[in-house]
Amino acid sequence: MPGRRERNRTVKTNRQSPAKLTDTFGRAITYLRLSVTDRCDLRCTYCMSEHMTFLPRKDVLSLEETYRVAECFMRLGIRKLRLTGGEPLVRKNIMTLFAQLKPHLDAGDLDEVTLTTNGTLLARHAAGLKETGVRRVNVSLDTLDPEGYRAVTRWGDVNKVLAGIDAALAEGLSVKLNAVVQKGRFERDAMDLIAHAHGRGMDLTFIEAMPLGGALESYGENHLPLGEAEAWLKARYTLDPVAKKTGGPARYMRVRETGGLIGFIAPLSCNFCAACNRMRVSCTGQLFPCMGDDGAVDLRTALRSGEGPERLEQAILGAVAAKPWGHDFGYDGTVSGGLSRPMSHLGG
Repeated sequence: MPGRRERNRTVKTNRQSPAKLTDTFGRAITYLRLSVTDRCDLRCTYCMSEHMTFLPRKDVLSLEETYRVAECFMRLGIRKLRLTGGEPLVRKNIMTLFAQLKPHLDAGDLDEVTLTTNGTLLARHAAGLKETGVRRVNVSLDTLDPEGYRAVTRWGDVNKVLAGIDAALAEGLSVKLNAVVQKGRFERDAMDLIAHAHGRGMDLTFIEAMPLGGALESYGENHLPLGEAEAWLKARYTLDPVAKKTGGPARYMRVRETGGLIGFIAPLSCNFCAACNRMRVSCTGQLFPCMGDDGAVDLRTALRSGEGPERLEQAILGAVAAKPWGHDFGYDGTVSGGLSRPMSHLGG
């Protein structure tokens, strides 16, 4: 953890600053997903290949550079920041970044800082996350079955994840579970996941797998359209639509039998781009205006140029101006619009 001087660092508030990040389609960009590493302690089959080649460390932004990116986005009106990976909690000294961001939460520059994690290291960091102002975490969990979990992650231990969830809940953090839908596994695991999540007061979101690098070869054999998954659930539960909005692409339904919420994110089956309010920065400092498009703007060069924050700000504004209307993912038995870039390079 940082020393007292760093923890008490004074920040300039942008509370009264109008949002400057509005794209050419009139969408206000208020949400940044910021990847801190491409590395992960798991090898989920829908995310990366078993024998991944990770990026050289010199190509990855330092934590101080990552903070400078976040600070610039805050000046431009970003209100919500989510740290992603790879697995963000494997990044050495990652808690120092959360500590640097906390004064911005206290000053009103940010509405929230959140985290997406696979949960394997969450037990170790739950208390520190709470201390640095994190109130919500998303945990990726596709199955409760130990053998099934080991199969989908290639070597993971589901008990570490469950312990992490326990620790987060004990700290008073709000936990949402994310489960990627895959043919065969969904039908085996969905009901157990719903019972587990709702029995502990957690929401659960089912996510349609995306055709990204590391999973393209097996995508066809594993792809289950989310519409089919939803129909399968409706045959077993009473699902009532709700108007809950979280600023993301999920639509929610309440399960009458449990009282809990389930969400659906369908990047292929349902194009949600019209309301997109987000951008993503990879761990190498590439700003992607759209997750489903290879177009990117290089922020790392601006960061390391020594020319001050103005160049970085102009690069960000240029990326917003170039933000496309939407992605062109598609699947009709063959992948169209798939990207060779692994999910781990950008974050979910």
